[in-house]
Amino acid sequence: MYYLKSEHSFDSAHFLANYEGKCRHIHGHRWRVIVEIMSPTLNTDEALDGMIVDFSKLKKDIKAEVDFFDHALIIEKGSLKPSTLTALIDEAFHVVEVDFRPTAERFSKYFYDRMTLKGYQVKSATVYETPANAASYEEDPHGTV
Repeated sequence: MYYLKSEHSFDSAHFLANYEGKCRHIHGHRWRVIVEIMSPTLNTDEALDGMIVDFSKLKKDIKAEVDFFDHALIIEKGSLKPSTLTALIDEAFHVVEVDFRPTAERFSKYFYDRMTLKGYQVKSATVYETPANAASYEEDPHGTV
């Protein structure tokens, strides 16, 4: 099996609603997203001979997914009062609502799924919330939990 890894980062703020700790307050991170793809074979086309995919394509596709969140306030849908959300949007803040609690674990699954939808055979997606703390997601090839 052949593997490629590529990474990109973004800066954003979030908070964890109903959390008993510091992370219940709005705070920011420099998130690092690392996506590892795999293939049992390599291309034999002349231009891509010996490659799974051109790194520039993989980097571009990861960047497109990650840049969506750059310099945004990421919130879980329904976690703010409607009037608060409206006020933030009226002030032209870049607010991104997601259908999940914005944790590193959930983001790792999110980026795994997004890159899979782009046609990649994704081995894993890892999201660093801080330089020393990361969460990863990968499918269990044996279907066990």
